[in-house]
Amino acid sequence: MRKLVVLGATGSVGRSTLDVAARHPQRLQIHALTAARDADGLLELCRLHRPSIAALVDEAAAKRLRAALAAENIPCEVLAGASALSEVAGASEADIVMSAIVGAAGLLPTLAAVRAGKQTLIANKEPLVMAGRLLMREALRSGACILPIDSEHNAIFQCLPPQYRCGQPPVGVRKLLLTASGGPFREWSAERIATATPAEAVRHPNWSMGPKISVDSATLMNKGLELMEASVLYGVTDAQLDVVIHPESVIHSLVEYVDGSLLAQLGQPDMRVPIAHALAWPERWESGVGGLDLAALGQFRFASPDLERFPCLGLARAALRAGGHAPNLLNAANEIAVERFLNGQIGLNQIPQMIAACVDAGLGVHANAADDLEAVLAVDAWARDWCRRELQRFSVTTITAVEGARVHA
Repeated sequence: MRKLVVLGATGSVGRSTLDVAARHPQRLQIHALTAARDADGLLELCRLHRPSIAALVDEAAAKRLRAALAAENIPCEVLAGASALSEVAGASEADIVMSAIVGAAGLLPTLAAVRAGKQTLIANKEPLVMAGRLLMREALRSGACILPIDSEHNAIFQCLPPQYRCGQPPVGVRKLLLTASGGPFREWSAERIATATPAEAVRHPNWSMGPKISVDSATLMNKGLELMEASVLYGVTDAQLDVVIHPESVIHSLVEYVDGSLLAQLGQPDMRVPIAHALAWPERWESGVGGLDLAALGQFRFASPDLERFPCLGLARAALRAGGHAPNLLNAANEIAVERFLNGQIGLNQIPQMIAACVDAGLGVHANAADDLEAVLAVDAWARDWCRRELQRFSVTTITAVEGARVHA
């Protein structure tokens, strides 16, 4: 029996993790669940899974949850504040930590889990993009085992030799190929993409995800962030990474070996598959997901990504090549730009404009910044402040909350 902590429990990955865990009560016990401020969502999960600890970043939300649990006589300690997430992630009682907090907020609790030597399942892209080298150094020091949950990186891990561990260059590998669905705008023209509304951008054809990652999928920034993750996770260079559009989302990624072999991992587009793989590793557990009917699928399609229509992918690859804090700057600028787009303050085509300008400015300011946690957080904060100050430069188009309605300044 191993004890599980789920960071970001009320999100889609968190809930899928708990769905898989509930299928194996003889193997897993829920130790702690966390959320930012969703007290109602966390209360629902506490009723179902009876964790020993629940933690919320928002103090008022934690107070509401504490009162609700007491009223229902559900025994559960409630912690509050951002530091509470790191506290439960690094707790001695925990064996496995699922890191599923969207955005930079996931960095510190993920780092706490790694420093404590936990089996750390990383579903959020941002910690690896912001501070991947730091996380890998800490994992080597503490003995933590990092397992990727992103369907693409988990697929690569499954296609590597059984003895492989993240952080070291895989022997005999020529290239890692990340597949991309192409998102909701795969067949849209550049002109039509430029006028897309938030409601259109979050309507992913294959996956059910939160709004931020859905927008990243629409711009292909998610694939750019995944290139950076793959470089860190697998110790490979930009030249050993490629992206291929695969609309069916059945082949989740591929590994090309130097002998010409190409290994692929296939499965339903359901996050419970990679989650079950990582929870059970090195075993295999039932996930609740059925197999594939290849005859019914009929065919698989592949295409190269169009960098003119999806410039965010090119920006991410350029940041990967630049190294240093370029990925950190890009990640922070993208978070702010996506937030502004979802709020109707900028258009979709202005997301890459804001990112490019921020990274260019930031590289000049932080060219010699150190590679430690303090510097990572300082660069992240600088980029966010820069984007907020410079917002007016990109507020050419304001999109109202009503789907389809647009007001041009």
